[in-house]
Amino acid sequence: MAQQAAEGGQRPAGEEQEEVIIVGAGPSGLAAAACLSLRGVPSLVLERDDCVGSLWRNRTYDRVRLHLAKQHCALPHAPHDAAAPTYLPRDDFVRYLEGYASRFGLRVRLRREVREARFDEARGEWVVDAVDLATGKTERYATKHLVAAAGENDEKVVPEVPGLEGFPGKVLHACEYRTAKGMEGKAVLVVGSGNSGMEIAYDLAEAGAVTSIIVRSELHLVTKEIWNLAMTLYGYHLPLWLIDRIVLLMCHVVFGDTSRYGLRRPAIGPFSMKINTPAYPVVDVGTYAKIRTGEIQVLPEMRSVHGNVVEFADGKRRPFDAIVFATGYRSTTKQWLKSDDGLIGEDGMARRSFPEHWKGKNGLYCAGMVRRGLYGSCEDGEFIAEDISSKKKHQTKPDDGHEKKSN
Repeated sequence: MAQQAAEGGQRPAGEEQEEVIIVGAGPSGLAAAACLSLRGVPSLVLERDDCVGSLWRNRTYDRVRLHLAKQHCALPHAPHDAAAPTYLPRDDFVRYLEGYASRFGLRVRLRREVREARFDEARGEWVVDAVDLATGKTERYATKHLVAAAGENDEKVVPEVPGLEGFPGKVLHACEYRTAKGMEGKAVLVVGSGNSGMEIAYDLAEAGAVTSIIVRSELHLVTKEIWNLAMTLYGYHLPLWLIDRIVLLMCHVVFGDTSRYGLRRPAIGPFSMKINTPAYPVVDVGTYAKIRTGEIQVLPEMRSVHGNVVEFADGKRRPFDAIVFATGYRSTTKQWLKSDDGLIGEDGMARRSFPEHWKGKNGLYCAGMVRRGLYGSCEDGEFIAEDISSKKKHQTKPDDGHEKKSN
């Protein structure tokens, strides 16, 4: 329950006091809130969209399934049902997130867009301003502990391409793509060869679209089974170089030399890349077979657009009916977090690397901001909850004179 008075005097009218405020009701924010709840620490989650897990509900294509087995995709203290599919479909995972919030009685206020969070030195508190998007009303909160958990996939990124504004066909970002319905027989260009781009290209080709995909960077192609084995080996604390060697050997058996088809592997191994860089291996869902048969064409970087014709880095030109940009997202945390001590970098992600990334000064934390997937979100939630609950215990622990100590 919000408190109306602060120590030493009245709070500003309408300001609500919360023990912990968490910004973002995706898996990271929900995990942190649940871990706090289990330790008896109340929290309030502020979410800009109209549901929990909005990325999964509102910004993913219909055929999406989790690429990792369910045991690697469960949030803290809530394993997936034994009867659930090994690789959960999107809708099943959305229901899991909704049930998770309900199971732990999490307090989530939807359609609250945080506009500013600033640390008030005089009060020793964070002051958070949010807008209720349903009413347009501004709300103010004060809290000792602030958790940034809006994630890395907050705002879509579309590159600037000369002439793109004059393209007469459909142009959309991966977050707006749902199915290939209506694309049958049309020439479609997918820009971006990460997991989303590769899977959307497969979906289009399966539906009968004449599909091309731009592959600019080197990438590691793996299967779900190979990658889940890698995750299991990592759990046994095998060295990264050994996991990489095992994964690459298995990939060679399954895929052969992918560079023959325009998919060059990086010098750094796939698991080392996952741990030490922002890049992820691409989990193949059938795209590679269609590349080998020519059903999906691999093309170089696009340079410009002239009407419905796209010019590429090799000088060749091709006409298209639609373009799908699978070019990723960016974090917007730096736009609203105004009193940062260096915890968050200019890219909106954690400045420090794992495992020193999650805790800043003055009660500031971040969850799910080092690109370690759902597993990383779980760890962050536990770290944050343990730190906050330990502080509370220390503050209320009686000393030898039976007086409360303050930290």
